[in-house]
Amino acid sequence: MELMNSFLNLVVPPASLVILAFSWPALSFINACEWIYNSFNIENMEDKVVIITGASSGIGEQIAYEYAKRKANLMLVARRENRLRIISENARAMGAKRVLIMAADVVKEDDCRRFVSETVNILGRVDHLVNTASLGHTFYFEEVTDTSIFPHLMDINFWGNVYPTLVALPYLHQSNGRVIVNASVETWLPLPRMSLYSASKAALVNFYETLRFEVKDDVGITIATHGWIGSQMTRGKFMVEDGAEMQRKEEREVHVTGGPVEEFAKLIVSGACRGNIYVKYPSWYDIFLLYRMFAPNILNWTFRLLLSGNGSRRTSLVGTGMPVYEASGSGSGSGSGRLVLEGASPRRLLLAPNSPQSLQAQKLE
Repeated sequence: MELMNSFLNLVVPPASLVILAFSWPALSFINACEWIYNSFNIENMEDKVVIITGASSGIGEQIAYEYAKRKANLMLVARRENRLRIISENARAMGAKRVLIMAADVVKEDDCRRFVSETVNILGRVDHLVNTASLGHTFYFEEVTDTSIFPHLMDINFWGNVYPTLVALPYLHQSNGRVIVNASVETWLPLPRMSLYSASKAALVNFYETLRFEVKDDVGITIATHGWIGSQMTRGKFMVEDGAEMQRKEEREVHVTGGPVEEFAKLIVSGACRGNIYVKYPSWYDIFLLYRMFAPNILNWTFRLLLSGNGSRRTSLVGTGMPVYEASGSGSGSGSGRLVLEGASPRRLLLAPNSPQSLQAQKLE
């Protein structure tokens, strides 16, 4: 058996590359035909019901607007009710038939049951469940001094998708509905300072890939993966209980470049309505997947070369016990924020002694 495995190790990778090279034109043609067919069978979302978690900002907010333009009925879910009220008004102005909002925590099963039940009781059904709540980081793993951040990241990025899906599945079966998942290219593309985020997103993708086989054709699943986009997460902001933003001081004046969130949200909703199982932005990232599967050493050498000139480390302060700063609610980065010291847990950020308040950290929504 060992001899057979050794032989296959030598033969299968190059043979697979040759087969892939010859079959690529045919596969591209099939994909093009499938795309054209799906384009003529776009789901009409008018009067249908969409639940969007993490809808108070970023991708979730923009997805709400895209469904609103399609005249869907919306249930917007996040922790910040004040933000949801603003977004609900915007969605109505853009064409949404009815918009419900609910302040809820997606990592709590009871909260998930509450907003799904409320949706069904008022709107009668669930057609699309869009999971966008997510929490990122930019620290080096070896610099972490507070390991309580580990389950916090997994709670939001993994269980914060699983619980709403579990509760909504019976209603999605009834409507032959769809689950839309906000994943990331980091599920298979190794990037420094994102180890835990990548691991949680990889777990998420593997969960939904398996669930796809379990639900068969009764419920569709669209997995959206994105590269670098200009969102709150990439601008170094962290949300706190009252909706203010947390930034490390060095990141205030950094102008992040990346694809617009609006464009990615439009691709997600269009892909979901076409019944696509994947939405990728930008699609050229796929080439790195081939390298990872068939030539991992080349990918490793390339990344080491590209990252070797980074110089000194600049890392997120969350989880490292270093001070961060509270910016104004507008996130203007004017430098007038108050010093915030990070406590033993990333869930509680304590204000400096000159302030009597304390703020409980909230996931990025």
